[in-house]
Amino acid sequence: QVQLVESGGGLVQAGGSLRLSCAASGASGLTFSRYSMGWFRQAPGKEREFVAEIGWSPGSTSYADSVKGRFTISRANAKNTVYLQMDSLKPEDTAVYYCAGRAIATYTYGVWGHGTQVTVSL
Repeated sequence: QVQLVESGGGLVQAGGSLRLSCAASGASGLTFSRYSMGWFRQAPGKEREFVAEIGWSPGSTSYADSVKGRFTISRANAKNTVYLQMDSLKPEDTAVYYCAGRAIATYTYGVWGHGTQVTVSL
């Protein structure tokens, strides 16, 4: 059973940067590489929303329009880790950020982390 643990959240001023990490345990390097990995976020009083995804095939990424050009998702399969580099942060990026995994040939994210808080101040 794959488990995901996020880290790297915190408080940052607008315009600053943070890098989130998501480490997968309970999976071999080969298994992790067969998962598409995504980042989602949930702000207070709002529904959880998609932020970014990286596929199991190299170079396959997608982003929400609200973060395109500012956030970069990447993965290190040898470390069973996926990253979210967040630059030019805005107060509206404040949310709990969740990492999630989607196994190959499935259409829903079946594995979720517990989230890490990101707060962007003016």
